[in-house]
Formats: sequence, structure tokens, C-alpha cells
Amino acid sequence: MTRAPRPASRVVASPGLIGAIAVLGWLAFSIGLRALNLPEEGRYVGIAWEMLRSGDWIVPTEDGLPFFHKPPLFYWLTAASMRVFGVDAAAARLAPLLGAAVGAIVLYRVARRWSGEDAARWTALVLVTLPFFFGGAQFANLDMLVAGFMAMAVLLAGHAVLLARNGRPHRAALVGAWAGAALGLLAKGLIGIVLPGGVIVVWLLATRQARSLLLLLSPVGPAMFLLIAAPWFLAVQAQHPGFFHYFFVYQHFERFAASGFNNVQPWWFFFAAVPALTLPWSLWLLRSPFVARAGETAETTLWRQLMWIWLILVLVFFSIPQSKPVGYSMAVLFPIAALVGDAVVARLRGGGAWTRRAAWASAAIAVAICLVAIGWSSATYDRDNTAIARTLARLRAPGDRVVFVKEYFFDIPLHARLAEPVPVIDDWHDPAIAARDNWRRELAEAAPFAPTLAATLLVDAEHGFALRCGAPLWVLAKSGDDAPVAALPGATRVEVSNRVALWRVAAAECAATGAKRPTP
Repeated sequence: MTRAPRPASRVVASPGLIGAIAVLGWLAFSIGLRALNLPEEGRYVGIAWEMLRSGDWIVPTEDGLPFFHKPPLFYWLTAASMRVFGVDAAAARLAPLLGAAVGAIVLYRVARRWSGEDAARWTALVLVTLPFFFGGAQFANLDMLVAGFMAMAVLLAGHAVLLARNGRPHRAALVGAWAGAALGLLAKGLIGIVLPGGVIVVWLLATRQARSLLLLLSPVGPAMFLLIAAPWFLAVQAQHPGFFHYFFVYQHFERFAASGFNNVQPWWFFFAAVPALTLPWSLWLLRSPFVARAGETAETTLWRQLMWIWLILVLVFFSIPQSKPVGYSMAVLFPIAALVGDAVVARLRGGGAWTRRAAWASAAIAVAICLVAIGWSSATYDRDNTAIARTLARLRAPGDRVVFVKEYFFDIPLHARLAEPVPVIDDWHDPAIAARDNWRRELAEAAPFAPTLAATLLVDAEHGFALRCGAPLWVLAKSGDDAPVAALPGATRVEVSNRVALWRVAAAECAATGAKRPTP
């Protein structure tokens, strides 16, 4: 008796895997279409490049000087990405893409458990088509990375509480929540644990679940947190004894209360900006109530209330300081998506072809806004220094010095593949440096952590051009700031691009000209 032949085996991808691939493809398709934005993306990617260049994965540096404004997770991920995929804009943007993907996956899986499959699918669709989320997933700074891990912490902590209410195993969710908080701390600082913790505590108190606080403080969670987060902080403090005070006291508490930082806005700024940046989906928030709907479980109501408390608390928190960079509010995109997904499904269950058309029309409009925004930014951005950096890399001979005048060009060391920090000529005794939150203040504040090196890099104008003694000098300056360069003997302007001028200055004999080298 002969056996019937077996059918050929087939590998069938699950709908969840297909959906995840589609989401990543949508978020990633345009990450390399535009140059790095200056100064924001150039700063953080430049620090990652210095980490890759130097091989020092402990101390982040900006122009060779310790940069302790933010922890290292973004730099680690970006440096690793550039090592694997090459030094380009797409590789430089994988860290925010990772943060967006982590938050989206965790949100979908937890929403599916407490709101149902339909609501979870709409939540995922809403999230990835929110114009603010789409842009943030492709912008190389810390905001989306920390938002994704903050979302992981809030969602898994809430998930653990709701599982425990039902007598279900919850330890894995609890450990995941603390891991998310630890990664959030390494992504941007205390905000990575303070905000998720505040959201969960307020939710538990507001919904009369205060006893669950003890569950969340089970020793296994904090142990996981310390295992992930503590080693880097201890290693840096061992090398730089003033680090703890600078990072925790000055960069967090004093900056939060101080003025003189970027993007000063009125208290209501985020309450206007976030709805505008999440149109048209933000209009659906009016359809998601805080109270229970008829026929739903207590856990579904508690889930929705967690989303509302998360949204409101984060907006209020970031409305307190005068400085309000819009990226700070990215953490609220996850609860917005969950609330909108909940509202869409509730309206669809009520019937009516108009509601279905309105939901899909909202999705189409949101996608169109995303595509128009990325196309417009790619076509109109004019601060890219890639071309002039490549000219410098091509013409500069080994041993030629490079200096910047009155500006730190974040992307030029990256694109020119400069192997050493660049001296910056400016008035470093100007008291106004401390009053503005920019590159001058960053470098000046870094100087006490490496004073000898800082003395060779932060060069006062009266001594700066003595750097040309004995070797040709390549000078980069904004077009309006290059008059002192033009006045030097042997100065030749090589190229001007996007209002940045590249000059070559012939070597000078110091003994003959009386020039003095700058000394530390």
C-alpha cells in the first residue's frame, strides 16, 4: 500500500507579523530621504559619531568634551547602528524608530487584552498615522526613544495591575514595566521613571486601587531597574566625581524651574499644539468618555481611565516649566491613540455607514498629512552642510588643522569624518554665554569636566588664528562672520554653501610673524 504524498510544507506568516512588518515599513520608508536637521539631530548624532570614533562607550562627548546633559542610550543605539549600516541619515535615525516600534507593539498587545481585537487594531492604525508620531519616529533625537520606553512602563504596569485583579499571572508584566522605566531613565533621565510612576500612582489613587501599589513595589521590579540603569551612572561618577550633582540636580531640578532655555511658551501651549499635531484623529477624543459605558467590564473602564489620566497628567506636567519644546509631549501620543481607537470602535458598534466612512476618511487624511509633511521638509530644508564637509574631506591634507569660527557646525565632523575635536574660536569670556541654551553654553559647561582639553578647544578670538602656525588651517564660519578670516595673509575662500564659508589659510611662521600659540 502506497502512501499519499505529503503536501509541500509552507511557511505562513501570522497576521500579527505581517502587521508589524507593515508598520515598520511605513515608519521607516523615508528615514533617509532628508539631511540631518540642525542643530537638534546634528547634535545627538554627532555625539554618537564621536562615541563610535573614539571607542569610549561610557562618556558621551560633544567636540571631545564630556556631554552629561542626557544619558547614553540614544548614543549607544545610534553608534551601533552606524557601525553596522554605515554613517548616513537612515542609520542615524534607527533609535527613534526603535522607540516608536517598542511603544506601538506594547500598546497593541495590551490594548487587545483589555479593549478587544477591533479596538487594538484601530489603536495601532491611529498611532502610526498620527502626523506627530510619524515625524517623531524619523527624527534623530531623544524624544521618541524615551516616549516609547515610558509607554512600555505605563502600559505594562497597568497591565500587571489589571491581571492581578483577575487573579492572573502578572510578574512578567511587572518586570517589563520596571525594565521600561530603566530604559527610559537611560534614554533621557529621571523623566523616564518619574512620569510613568506618577501616572500609575494617580491612576491607582483616583480609581481606588491604592493597595496595588504594594504589588508594583515587589522587589523583583526594582531589582531589574537597578540592574539595567545603575551601572552606567556609577561608572561615570567614578570617572567624574561632579557628575551626579550636574546631572541630577542641575540638569533636572534647576533646569525644570529655570528660565533662559529654548522655546519659551505660555502655559496652554501643549493643550493647543498636541491636538493640532494629531489632526484629524484628535477630533475623535470627544467620543471617548472617562466614565464606564453600558455593558463593558470594569477592567475595560479602568484601562480607558488610565489612558485619560496619562494624557492629562503629562500635558499638565510639561506645561509647568517655561521651556516647552514640542517633542517633550510625544509620550501622550500613545494614550491619544488608545482613546481614539476606543472611540472609533464604540461608534462603529452603534452602526451607521457614516461613522465607518468618517473613520476611514480620517485615516486617509492623516496619511496624506504625513506624506506631505515629509515631502515638504525633504524639499525645503536648506541648512545641510554635507556638501561643504565633503569638500573639506577631499581637499584637506593629513596634518592640516580645522577650526570653527563663532559657530559649532554639528554635522561637519560627522560628514567630513574628522578624527579629532575641532577648536572653536569665539569670545569665551562673554557673560551672555550662560544666559542662552545653545552650543556655546553646552561646551562652556563641559569645560570643568576636562579643563586641559577645553583650554585647547575653546579658543579666544585674539589667539585663535595662531593655530595656523606651522601648518595650513581650514576654517569654517558663517558667511557674515568670516571677515577676520579674509584678512589673514594667505587666506583663500574655497567654497560657500548654505551660508557657510570654507577657507584655507596658508601656514604661518610663528617666529617671523610674532604669532603666539594658544596655551592651556
